[in-house]
Amino acid sequence: MASTRLPGKVLKEIVGKPMLQLLIERVRRAKRLDGVVVATTTNEQDQVIEELATKLGVDCYRGSEDDVLGRVLETAQANQADLIVELTGDSPLADPALIDEMVEFYLSNDYDYVANTQMRHSLKWKEESTFPVGSSIQVFSTDLLDRVSRMTSDPIDREHVTFFIYEHPEMFKLGAFRAEGRFSAYRRPEIRLTVDFPEDLELLGKIFEGLHHDNPSFTLSDVIQFLDNNPHLKEINARVMQERAYEQKI
Repeated sequence: MASTRLPGKVLKEIVGKPMLQLLIERVRRAKRLDGVVVATTTNEQDQVIEELATKLGVDCYRGSEDDVLGRVLETAQANQADLIVELTGDSPLADPALIDEMVEFYLSNDYDYVANTQMRHSLKWKEESTFPVGSSIQVFSTDLLDRVSRMTSDPIDREHVTFFIYEHPEMFKLGAFRAEGRFSAYRRPEIRLTVDFPEDLELLGKIFEGLHHDNPSFTLSDVIQFLDNNPHLKEINARVMQERAYEQKI
């Protein structure tokens, strides 16, 4: 709730529902997840997030605001999770089929860490980000995050949960999930679908208004097609620049 760019953004309403609720509803359709947990802070203003989670029948863990790595790790440990699929509350267009496919990709390969857009935030991970901004999914084990937590106390590493992992490709085996095959229609890295500013919220509102009523289970491919059919909508947040984690390190 303490977002400086758009305060209270995760509970901003779109099609009559808090953004976080829309995200949870979509994530629950993923077949490879055993549970969904909201990891928020112990700040008093985040009590409303816990109340929403309780209302929706979703577990909620509250931890440090600044040490997000520690918060996510504690959340996973408290829920006896072997594997973490990390999403962010400001990206409500999470695609359940993509989540399932990336979990399978992780389990079928010998990677320490799998992601589809996080390489945008790295100067060290030399991979192309092929998915839209705001479709980020990260898959890694709780054991890996526990190990990383013991390796770094750098504030940047603690704020950006997996920064230490993808900034050290010499230490970890990184798996880049690419928009190809059945997901080739998702290869639109120039599209921005996350919410950091009012313009982003306006665009997401237009997308949900255009798709959600007829089909609440609409896919990321449906979103891309909708934007291609309504190209003027892309101008709403075209001037918003995406902040990259490595820029805080320079």
